[in-house]
Amino acid sequence: MTNADILQIAMAQSAIDSNCQPEDFRSGGVTILPSKPSEGARHYLELPFFCDLATYGTGLVASVDERIMDFITDYCRRFPAYRAFETPAIHLLTKEFEKYGAAPCFMAEYFLPDLTKLSPIDCRYPIRILGPEAFAPLYTEDWTNALCENRKQYDRIAAAAYDGDTLIGLAGASADCDSMWQIGIDVLPAYRRQGIASALTARLALEIVGMGKVPFYCCAWSNVASARNAIRAGFKPSWVQLTSVPQKRMQALLENE
Repeated sequence: MTNADILQIAMAQSAIDSNCQPEDFRSGGVTILPSKPSEGARHYLELPFFCDLATYGTGLVASVDERIMDFITDYCRRFPAYRAFETPAIHLLTKEFEKYGAAPCFMAEYFLPDLTKLSPIDCRYPIRILGPEAFAPLYTEDWTNALCENRKQYDRIAAAAYDGDTLIGLAGASADCDSMWQIGIDVLPAYRRQGIASALTARLALEIVGMGKVPFYCCAWSNVASARNAIRAGFKPSWVQLTSVPQKRMQALLENE
């Protein structure tokens, strides 16, 4: 597997998610398509999208409800590429989507491994690789980024750091689709800023690559600490997405914070 292979696999998966072709992400232009459900899409996506904007840095793909296709066409022509994801432009999305009971919600940056930089990172604490049986008792508040209670059937493998018998850090991988596994990471507050997160992330990514899958990493654009961890672990920024959801769904998310 090469970096070019990894990028192609990621674009192919994004194309499945967005109902487009992989080359649309390389086009340098704007592609606007109706969103449709797909059996091969990432498991946690709520398809069809009302509106999802995605770019790998060149082509912009909009996967949308047919009712807003004309609006999004005008929007993307006015705000091409990365500008479609910025304020004040996205306030126009908020205003328009209110008419349909929807709102921009998830804004995330995604990272892919750079195989020229991905390598083991020294950790002062021993690291163990865990399978589903070993991490089954760990669906607790301490490890909600590494493991997902609502989708535990997709959690495949984890890398755990221990101080004696105490679990202090956990990176988990979810098989979000057939070809790509997402990494999430948690470290106990008292053990942060010691390089544990990057060591666990890198170790787990290497395990995933060794299994023939593509690891990927996601964080909010504002989560600087998480983005830095991804880069230290051997990942690089690869694509961004802005996804809209029904307002009731967004309100539920706010109430659960």
